Amino acid sequence: MAGTLNKVMLIGHLGDEIKMHYFDDKNSIGRFPIATNESYTNKQTGEKITTTEWHNIVVRNKLAEICEKYLTKGDKVYCEGRIKTRQWEDDNGQKRYSTEIHAVDLTFLTTKRDLGSSPVQSTTQKKEVSVSDSDSTSIPEVNDDLPF
Repeated sequence: MAGTLNKVMLIGHLGDEIKMHYFDDKNSIGRFPIATNESYTNKQTGEKITTTEWHNIVVRNKLAEICEKYLTKGDKVYCEGRIKTRQWEDDNGQKRYSTEIHAVDLTFLTTKRDLGSSPVQSTTQKKEVSVSDSDSTSIPEVNDDLPF
């Protein structure tokens, strides 16, 4: 294969609120963790085991502001982006590394605001709001006719 690909797709729950940082030239960056779970049954004991993996998500500018406005801890999101690794030196002079997912597309699958406002909502009618880093001036669209 001649080319390379750096693409990540995650569906998970926010582990914390969005931490925003604003810069002088009207740019912003948001950071938040997403938890993904994997469940399996141990064949020897029959015990169901669930493991959780944490991912550090980074969003920029308009996408970061939309996430800050609409997302809270516990919300379920679909995130698409690429892996980036940062390196720095700590106060003791040791090299530290951090692996992050730089998101370019985010879809809000469920938000606590949606669940709290309509407790009678059918499970077949899920609200989906999709936003992209390239949609800097567009309003997120709502898609109510999901096949699941």
